[in-house]
Amino acid sequence: MEILGYIASVCIGLILGLLGGGGSILSIPILVYLFHVDAITASAYSLFIVGITSFVGAIPKYKEHLVNVRTGLAFGIPSIISIFSTRRWIVPAIPDVIWQTESFVFTKRILVLGIFALLMILASFSMIRGRKELASDDQGFRTFLVVVEGIVIGFLTGLVGAGGGFLIIPALVFLTGLPFKTAVGTSLFIIAINSLMGFLGDVLNYTMDWPFLFSITLLAVTGILVGNRLQKKISSMKLRKAFGWLTLLMGSWILLREVILI
Repeated sequence: MEILGYIASVCIGLILGLLGGGGSILSIPILVYLFHVDAITASAYSLFIVGITSFVGAIPKYKEHLVNVRTGLAFGIPSIISIFSTRRWIVPAIPDVIWQTESFVFTKRILVLGIFALLMILASFSMIRGRKELASDDQGFRTFLVVVEGIVIGFLTGLVGAGGGFLIIPALVFLTGLPFKTAVGTSLFIIAINSLMGFLGDVLNYTMDWPFLFSITLLAVTGILVGNRLQKKISSMKLRKAFGWLTLLMGSWILLREVILI
């Protein structure tokens, strides 16, 4: 299973390069189900893997003028504060066993993976359906919504240890009106700073297996370099639909495995 996990790690970067998000859709299941890493530790590892890989992937996007830095900072700064606070103080405060009866135990693992799966499923709908962007022309109102969205997504992605691309991209497309490929590049920029700041909060709380972490990250970086090249040859509409269906599929599978079939 570990060999399959190392091979699949390349796909983490490949998905990030093609879609500007979704790395955690693969990284968390790979770490939990193929490498048998504890769900909370896996959420911390995922932040590092996805953060470094997204940073590498954002560099060529920036050179191609596909990163909107102003929007990225408006979204990213509130999100950084939110995600760091969540990983540093909120996640460690959640007990391992939250609630139990004679026949059922609601654990921290079920909470984290359950919320992760639900967020994936909800975010997938807007991408599959291709909803129109927000109708308001009030730039101030749009900026306000972007800031609020940054705080909320920072908390949610901090809670589940995801980079949040599957939430960030719909927000950028529908709230700011960015073209999908620009949203992809901007998403990588936001994911990089968010994930690494979230991971900084984890370093203070957990012991890291650095050799393992670096090996998975190196494979993911290889994948994103390939994904960046392939992305230029595929239409935005096809990428958006693919992103939505992949998110829906993985979210449904995790929800079924962790919550429904427990």
